[in-house]
Amino acid sequence: MDAVLLGIVAVAALVAAVAAVAAAVLAYRLGRDAGAASEQASHAAAAAARAEASLSAVMSAQAQAQTSLAVLSRHAAGASAVDQERFDALSREFSRTDAKLDDVRREVQAQLGRSRESVDARLAEMRSAVDSQLGAIRQDNSQQLDRMRATVDEKLQATLESRIARSFKQVSDQLEAVYRGLGDMQGLAAGVGDLKRVLGNVKTRGILGEVQLGALLSDVLAPDQYLQNVATKPGSAERVEYAVRIPVADGEPVLLPIDAKFPGDTYERLRAAVEAADADGASAARRALEQRIKQEARDIEQKYISVPETTNLAILFLPFEGLYAEVVNMPGLLESLQREYRVSVAGPSTMAAILNSLQMSYQTFAFQRQADEIQRVLAAVKAELPRYQAALQKAYDQINRAGSTVESIMTTRTRAMERKLRSVTALDDAAEAEQVLGLELDGATGDGGLGAGEPLAVQADVEHGNDEEGDA
Repeated sequence: MDAVLLGIVAVAALVAAVAAVAAAVLAYRLGRDAGAASEQASHAAAAAARAEASLSAVMSAQAQAQTSLAVLSRHAAGASAVDQERFDALSREFSRTDAKLDDVRREVQAQLGRSRESVDARLAEMRSAVDSQLGAIRQDNSQQLDRMRATVDEKLQATLESRIARSFKQVSDQLEAVYRGLGDMQGLAAGVGDLKRVLGNVKTRGILGEVQLGALLSDVLAPDQYLQNVATKPGSAERVEYAVRIPVADGEPVLLPIDAKFPGDTYERLRAAVEAADADGASAARRALEQRIKQEARDIEQKYISVPETTNLAILFLPFEGLYAEVVNMPGLLESLQREYRVSVAGPSTMAAILNSLQMSYQTFAFQRQADEIQRVLAAVKAELPRYQAALQKAYDQINRAGSTVESIMTTRTRAMERKLRSVTALDDAAEAEQVLGLELDGATGDGGLGAGEPLAVQADVEHGNDEEGDA
């Protein structure tokens, strides 16, 4: 029993020693590797704390072993001398082990202190290095931010200046356009004032309508298709402003009188009443305008219409579309003017349409006249055609007779001469033959040996041949 207890105590002491040595080695390694990084330093500190806890556990185990040894000592007091000696040996062994453990504890504590100091120093170095690096990074970031701020400020300044310059340019262009518009408005206002002055005078109002009517006529018709300031009634001194010449089939063209009228005062009162929403005033102004138009139509009918020198219809030209619209909108006025005074009312647009239709009638009449001329030419050609056919037949007969004579010359006479000349030997030299026959002069004419007198010779031969044929 005592031996078992002693073995247990020895094993516990050995385990405690081994644990202490392992803790010391672990603390040493952790202390050696503590400078790797701040995270490893924290791990080393934790390992040192665990080593201290293990050493405390070993110390408590040693205390428990000593307590057990004391108990065993008291228990072995009554044992034999041999057991006493063993017990003493064990006591001495425990004492040595206790001394070794104390040495190990002191060494571990020293190693832990050195490791803590090394870790603290390394942590301080790392802290200073990190602080210096952070300061450098902070300074570099500050410089980068300053450069970026300067670049951004410069670009913003340039962009702002360019945009401000463009904005000022646009504003200046718009102001210039406004100034030009103001100038145009001033010119327009001056023109309106001049127009008011023109329209304020009765004579100038009439001249305005006459000028506009003349422009329409010159744009649509040819100068010889209308007359200006012409007396349409025989023996009358009244002259109409314009008269269009209407062509007829037989005789001289008849005249279509066109007179421009502009009752400006009456029309102005009507517009003022309409703008003021004065229904009574507008009605009175419309009645006055209707009476004025009828009076003008009566004057045109009495002064300018004279059938057959003129057409049985004249045209009253109103130079403004607004005035023409007011007259057209008056119920029954146009029909009354055409029925009673033989006058038709026209505005600028309708006047242009009327003149275009007259131009088409001119073209139709010209086509008809050209058709009549073509008919006369065809009739003359038809009358001449029999005489042409007779002359052509006579020429054909003469050509046939001449062909028969030539054929007889080429056949009968030529074969007769060839029979007579068969016994004659031909000259080998062509030049000598031409010289003998006297053909040099004839060859110089360039007609292949035929002279200018050949037709007469041929005719004489033909006549002589005919005589010989008759004799035969």
